[in-house]
Amino acid sequence: MLDRGWIRGITLAAAFVLILLVTLFPRPLTVEDGSPIGHGILALIMWGLSAGFVHGVGFVPYNRILRVLLGPAVAWLGMGVALTFYVQYFLR
Repeated sequence: MLDRGWIRGITLAAAFVLILLVTLFPRPLTVEDGSPIGHGILALIMWGLSAGFVHGVGFVPYNRILRVLLGPAVAWLGMGVALTFYVQYFLR
């Protein structure tokens, strides 16, 4: 089910929008006192965005481990973390 075209399109569009936000408007990726978020959380966000692009363009790795690590579940998890930071920033 996760390999359907419209799901890949949604994943690619979400990854594209979020990478534009992260690149052009990085301020929400801070905590309330203005200090940056942890390196581990930022790595999870970037990993999710990368997996979003991989899944969105339709690439499926042969290696089972990479298939999971670059799959839609990981992509949506990482992009969801990024979206959470942006929503919290705009609700402050």
